[in-house]
Amino acid sequence: MILISGPCVIESRDNLMRIAEGLQKYHEDKSIDFYFKASYDKANRTSLESYRGPGLHEGLKMLQEVQKEFGYKLLTDVHETWQVNEAADVVDVLQIPAFLCRQTDLLVAAAKTKCVVNVKKGQFMNPLDMEYSALKVLQTRGVDEASYEKSKEAGLWLTERGSSFGYGNLVVDMRSLIIMRNFAPVIFDATHAVQMPGGAGGKSSGKREYVAPLARAAAAVGVDGFFFETHFDPSIALSDGPNMLTLEDLKTTVADIQKIQKVLG
Repeated sequence: MILISGPCVIESRDNLMRIAEGLQKYHEDKSIDFYFKASYDKANRTSLESYRGPGLHEGLKMLQEVQKEFGYKLLTDVHETWQVNEAADVVDVLQIPAFLCRQTDLLVAAAKTKCVVNVKKGQFMNPLDMEYSALKVLQTRGVDEASYEKSKEAGLWLTERGSSFGYGNLVVDMRSLIIMRNFAPVIFDATHAVQMPGGAGGKSSGKREYVAPLARAAAAVGVDGFFFETHFDPSIALSDGPNMLTLEDLKTTVADIQKIQKVLG
């Protein structure tokens, strides 16, 4: 299975390397296609005072250091078209944030690179409409149909991260995993799915106790991979701490997913 994991945002070189070291077992597991994830900039924070990260140039340098030290494949998100080519020179997967999943110029720019493109479903999106976001990437790459096999071959993933449910809450409709898998390989973002946008007075909150149960449910439905943000101490994380898993909880959750997948074949 595909496993994407790492801190929400690059906080410091030392923290980044410490978390990366804690994820080595997944890179060494031959049953897992592992990608290390960290953002150099969180451009869609609730408040202007929220920590955003070290920025594009410094952040990419630190990601390159992770790659050199551990041999990991890398994933990071891009928010504007001018960031795409520089990020693509370093990482293996370019991620389109959920709020930007319909941003045509950004999708097309990412599709013009050699990278896999991972498009996160917007919290406001009907999963059926993700076919059109998928087609923006696929048609740029010369593919005229959004199907699972063609998207897999073209290097396109879609990620479920929950849907807005009233104010400050998200829910996961497991049907969306099935619907979007008609168009492309699907990743389940279990940690963002329990986020509570704006739930902590100018910043997001979350309910990490629901991460593992939702991940097990997605494994039972059937997906191609999982996305977990993790930290050695989420209580001190500078972004998304309330919905992140500890490294130890990640280990337990991944083991549970593997058991479910083994039973289902």
